[in-house]
Amino acid sequence: MALRHAVLAALLDGEFSGYQLAKAFDIGVANFWHALPQQLYAELAKLEKDGLVSGRQVIQETRPNKRLFRVTDAGRAELETFAAAVSKPSFIRDDLLVKVQVADRIGTAAVIEQLQERAAVADAKTELLGDLLRRLRGDADEEEFLRRGERIGPYLTCLRGLAFEREHRDWCLRIAAVLEARQATRTER
Repeated sequence: MALRHAVLAALLDGEFSGYQLAKAFDIGVANFWHALPQQLYAELAKLEKDGLVSGRQVIQETRPNKRLFRVTDAGRAELETFAAAVSKPSFIRDDLLVKVQVADRIGTAAVIEQLQERAAVADAKTELLGDLLRRLRGDADEEEFLRRGERIGPYLTCLRGLAFEREHRDWCLRIAAVLEARQATRTER
């Protein structure tokens, strides 16, 4: 997947400024696609040049003017083509896993600390994603929302993010406990 597809997907919900897009990305899309604000602004410019989004200038009296972007018909066609293409399998690329890989050959205190920190971050993300899910479904319970909700795509990707963060937290805490127990056993000898 290219960043362009993630940006187009985020713009399907309406017209956004670059700033609003970055905020929307940070809240909803970031659980499956990371991008810095400057990457988003550069991608918006490319998408506009390619005719996949259109931008319009909004004059503001008390603040600097802003540009709002929306997906064009060509952008929707691009998303249709993207959605029909075969997806590549996902993979993990994480420097913390390299550290765990060598944990039995090096000191483990720093690795244990990083695992605990990562678990705390995952816990915080779990809270944010849970809040987002509740906001997305409003007064409906989850099953009702999944059956009849107006737009469930963001909800479904958020569910995946929530499952990932929970599993990641649990794994980090388990591995930290294993390494701590092994460290204690070595100290007793």
